[in-house]
Amino acid sequence: MPTNWKHLLPAGLALALFCSACGKTEKKAEAEAEPPVPVQVVNVRSGPIDRVVESDAVLYPINQANVTPKISAPVKRVLVNRGDHVKAGQVVAELESRDLTAAVAESKSLHEQTQAQYQGLRGATAVDDKTKAEADVTAFRQALEAAKRVYESRVELVKQGALARKLVDDAQVSMVQAQTQFDTAQRHLQTLNSVGQRQQLQAAQSQMDAAKAHLDSATAQLSYAQITTPISGVVSDRPVYPGEMAAPGAPLLSIVDISQVVARANIPVRDAAFIKVGSPATLAGPDGNIAGRVTVVSPAVDPATTTIEVWVQAPNEEEKLKPGGTVRVSIKAETLKDVTIVPVSAILNFDEGGEKVMIAMADNTARERRINVGVRQGDNVQIISGVSEGEKVIVAGGLGLENKAKIKIVEPPVAADDDDDDK
Repeated sequence: MPTNWKHLLPAGLALALFCSACGKTEKKAEAEAEPPVPVQVVNVRSGPIDRVVESDAVLYPINQANVTPKISAPVKRVLVNRGDHVKAGQVVAELESRDLTAAVAESKSLHEQTQAQYQGLRGATAVDDKTKAEADVTAFRQALEAAKRVYESRVELVKQGALARKLVDDAQVSMVQAQTQFDTAQRHLQTLNSVGQRQQLQAAQSQMDAAKAHLDSATAQLSYAQITTPISGVVSDRPVYPGEMAAPGAPLLSIVDISQVVARANIPVRDAAFIKVGSPATLAGPDGNIAGRVTVVSPAVDPATTTIEVWVQAPNEEEKLKPGGTVRVSIKAETLKDVTIVPVSAILNFDEGGEKVMIAMADNTARERRINVGVRQGDNVQIISGVSEGEKVIVAGGLGLENKAKIKIVEPPVAADDDDDDK
């Protein structure tokens, strides 16, 4: 190394240190000279917030039915078309029924014939029984009357003192015996006559009942030719046409009731735990939100999706919501009271992960604060930890703001519509 370089090194090092100190001083001065960043702030508040669970859902009708015939017969005519509104009990189709009409007429004639036989047998049997009963009891009645006359005669003789009292007692015993024989004979004849009449009437009654049952069956078969809808709704399908053969169990029509709809959503288990039957909900319809309520919370988890099916029922007055379509469902699972709340615009992300807010301090500086977030509802967010009620969080101007940066709190601009209204 040359000798003159040794003398130059200390001088160069001193110059470098001097320049570095000058640079730091200039940067510090520039930092102090930087203008404060304008920001907008909102006070951290305490209040209620709703836990809202949202999910996509598929729409189903509140009720539906396939109209099927009970008999096999050709279709005579169909009285409705797809898209028509029908009411419960309305006739929607007719089947050929001329053979059934003839069967009803035949059964009716047979029933009338058995009725006449029954009525005639019941009347004739009553007359015969009455004649026979009168003939059978005549002798016992005469014997009773004779015994009464003997008893009365002896009683009179006893009063005159012409007859012993023992003979009166004997006459009384004979009269009582005659009375008993008469009553017994009369009951016996009534029993015999009653049994005979009952057996004959039972046979006639059975024939009449069988004919009536046959008539009822034929009438029911005839009524099945008139196809009615079990529910009110809209015809969604009509696969059968006149002339085709209707078969039991094969649908002639499909009816759906869409006066109300049921949105079926698959909710994650952790969110479904807060949902109960009766919880209020909304469906995002074509004309805005439609209020509804939870009607079913499945007790089982779907193993394929690890979700729980939840049903939300809502009115569909103008029938704009169609089964098979999808909607966005929002369910108010619960309301949390007295929690710390900040606007969602105040939430920022750390580069290394996690969430934070920027706090406006009293010395007009911004301080970043790590937070734990809870329930989110619309523009509000529950803060579990990290901020306290009354602190000011930056909601505008905080993006990219460094920790301890100088800030200037400004009011939000007034909307143009508000200016027009003020004018």
